[in-house]
Amino acid sequence: MDGRDLVRGVRELGTARGRRAWRAAWRRRRADAEGLLPRGAERARVPGLLTGTEPRPGGGVLRFARSELVVRVTAGGAVFWGWDGAEPTPSYAVVGNGPEPDPRAVLEPDTGGGWRVVSERVTVAVSRHGAVEVRTPGGTVLRRESPPRWWEPVEPGRGGARWQVRGEVPADARFFGLGGRAAGPRLRDGSYRLWNTDPKGGFGPGDDPLYLTMPVQWVVADAGTHLMFHDNTWDGQVVLREGEEGAGSGADRPGTAELRALGGPLRCWVLVGTPARVLQGWSALTGGAAVPPQWALGYQHARWGFGSEAEVRRVVAGYASRGLPLAALHLDIDHYDGHRVFTVDREQFPDLPGLARELAADGVRLVSIVDPAVKAGDPLHTAGLAVGERGAFVRDARGREVRGEVWPGECAYPDFTDPAVRAWWGGLYEERLAQGFAGFWHDMNEPVAFAAFGDATLPRSARHVLEGAGGDHRAAHNVYALGMARAGWEGLVRLRPDERPFLFSRSGWAGMQRYGGTWSGDVESSWEGMRACLALVLGLGLCGVPYSGPDVGGFGGSPSPELFLRWFQLGAYLPLFRTHAAIWAGRREPWEFGPQVEEAARAVLAERERLRPYFVTLAHLARRTGAPYVRPLWWGSPEDRRLRDCEDAFLLGDALLVAPVLECGADRRAVRLPRGRWYDTATGAAHEGPGQVLLDAPLGRTPVLARAGSVLAVRGEDGAVTLEAWAPARGRTGGGVVVRDPGPGFEAGEVERYAVRWAGEAVAVEDEAGEPVPGVVVRGL
Repeated sequence: MDGRDLVRGVRELGTARGRRAWRAAWRRRRADAEGLLPRGAERARVPGLLTGTEPRPGGGVLRFARSELVVRVTAGGAVFWGWDGAEPTPSYAVVGNGPEPDPRAVLEPDTGGGWRVVSERVTVAVSRHGAVEVRTPGGTVLRRESPPRWWEPVEPGRGGARWQVRGEVPADARFFGLGGRAAGPRLRDGSYRLWNTDPKGGFGPGDDPLYLTMPVQWVVADAGTHLMFHDNTWDGQVVLREGEEGAGSGADRPGTAELRALGGPLRCWVLVGTPARVLQGWSALTGGAAVPPQWALGYQHARWGFGSEAEVRRVVAGYASRGLPLAALHLDIDHYDGHRVFTVDREQFPDLPGLARELAADGVRLVSIVDPAVKAGDPLHTAGLAVGERGAFVRDARGREVRGEVWPGECAYPDFTDPAVRAWWGGLYEERLAQGFAGFWHDMNEPVAFAAFGDATLPRSARHVLEGAGGDHRAAHNVYALGMARAGWEGLVRLRPDERPFLFSRSGWAGMQRYGGTWSGDVESSWEGMRACLALVLGLGLCGVPYSGPDVGGFGGSPSPELFLRWFQLGAYLPLFRTHAAIWAGRREPWEFGPQVEEAARAVLAERERLRPYFVTLAHLARRTGAPYVRPLWWGSPEDRRLRDCEDAFLLGDALLVAPVLECGADRRAVRLPRGRWYDTATGAAHEGPGQVLLDAPLGRTPVLARAGSVLAVRGEDGAVTLEAWAPARGRTGGGVVVRDPGPGFEAGEVERYAVRWAGEAVAVEDEAGEPVPGVVVRGL
């Protein structure tokens, strides 16, 4: 228990829920004392010396005195290695059985008594002591992993081995990734925990871990870019330290990334290449991103505390009367009967299906919150007890149902690592669909169990099915929300096979993009909170989750008009554009901040609607290629060191550069430009990169620049989709791709490719056949 836990716990003793939280914390501690034996004395182990090798497709097996290593290069160029029998599957992250081995990759002797696997895109070298190097085909070392070290209990039955690996990267390298991190997107020196956690209140840049952690490291260096994924769901710690280049003839100090895991397999994947190629490989490995429905790329409004049909109508009418577009309205836990999932407060919402139909007629969808905890003793709990042979709920080491304190009171927790439970839970969304809901957001699924002290989650000794393998919460915790998302997605596909589900989740793990997206969670209402949200979105995109966004305005506070507007402007260029607030926080409707903010918000919403076809294109490209909608500035130029350190601007697809205002009182801001010509979309002024420019950023405008030669789909004044092209620099050409919304189903959508060139004194836009495209709006002339 730390100091904050103690203060909070003492304060909560005065409430009934607080007293129950105290009892829950003691129950959890007692359960772990009964269910987890202390590890006792441990012995350390290292691989020892290499004793033999066995070639296999794509690589081979290397046997050491005390360990065994499998190395495999796959057909797509991804590298896998696993120690002590760890194989690529079964895995919660990897789709299917994983990629096939590359038949051209061969295991051959290397210098110094080691061996190497040579392939077209990458070489993996293993020393006779068990160190692993990842090299480019030209021999440049991208990463060197020291021989791992294990600590095993001396006495049998005291648990498996915990382990540690330490990697070295070039001195100029920068680290990114690790899921949703507030202190990013570039990850500085420090320790980052791999344990999905509710931070218990509004978080800011100094809070770690948060709701969604992943052992996915990005390393960007002059030598090249690579992604390393340790496929292990257990609690762990990543310690990063950036390197330092030696002055003059002095030696470089390499950067280091050390991972310490409390258990589970030691296996990892590495992908190398350009950022685009790396994420394309990651998408192939872990699954393509779900494409949200077209309406989910519009503006959405949420609040914990709408409370009634009358309040919902009032808010929606406020948007309509002011001519402000609204795509969806979200209902939080207060629309439930006693906060119980899959119920409705009939007194406050007597005709929820009728309300949904009424709003849908005006183009506004209803989105429902879904929490995993089920109130003990209610009809849903009783139904869950009949699922399978052991019931639907997580149990302790003695077979008793694990209970936790959540919003409805004492609750049980479905075991989403059990296929039978996922099938049962997915069927429950039929009730939500019957109520008229068009989308769903999963909350409290780290999972959370209120506790006066300690970790606010289930006991680590709690037992899970884990797809039949069996295990405890130490292995299941980080994938609990992933299983819930899978259950919801698969259930919705069964219930409505002709419609793409809309689902996003507060917590998750590697591969969650297959089932939807995520959002920031309970970010604090501050300028620092807004910066943290941008870091989250960029970091998650690099980890393969392209659809995300913040609670615009922050969750628990009352932002100033300036802060709200700047946050609103930022949110308009992020995939999930949603305002949200706690029941005790200030309102988030734009007109609540005064006429100046309302008028500026009107322009923001108009621009989002104009760009919605471009977001549709980005959504489909994310599924096809793995490229996120929102990308760091170094995406196309990872060799530019200054771009690696730029964290206050981002690319939206290939065409746009967005430079949000993140400081109070600022009306100008410096913008770092990648190479090429960039047009200020407000003034039309052209700027040449690489370099830095100073742009005006009055309160009503966010600096946005368009890449010369780009083509993007936009919504015209008549509501139809049209093309907008930006003139290339003289002597150069350009182009772009467009994917139009194919409808509500799962069709991929046809990719349209366009080329842009100068034809005399005019700019010509042509399709793939070389035919002129009529009706294109050309800018930048």
